[in-house]
Amino acid sequence: MEREICTTAGLIWDALNTKGELSLAQLKMAVGCKTAVFDWAVGWLMREDKIVILREGRTFRVGLKAAEAKAAEAK
Repeated sequence: MEREICTTAGLIWDALNTKGELSLAQLKMAVGCKTAVFDWAVGWLMREDKIVILREGRTFRVGLKAAEAKAAEAK
C-alpha cells in the first residue's frame, strides 16, 4: 500500500509541477486514482511540506510550495 501512496504522491507532484495550482477535483482528475489513495498521498505531501492547500470559497486549491516550484524550475 505504501508503494501505491508514494507513486500517487509522485503523480500529484508532477501534475502540480506541469499544470500549476489546481482545485482538488481538477487534481484528482489529472492523477486519475482511487479516492482514498489520493487523499493519503495529498496528506503525505502536506506532511512533507511539499504542497500548500488554500481555501477558495467552497473548494480548495492545491499548489507546490515556492521552494518546490523553484527546485523544479532549476532542473
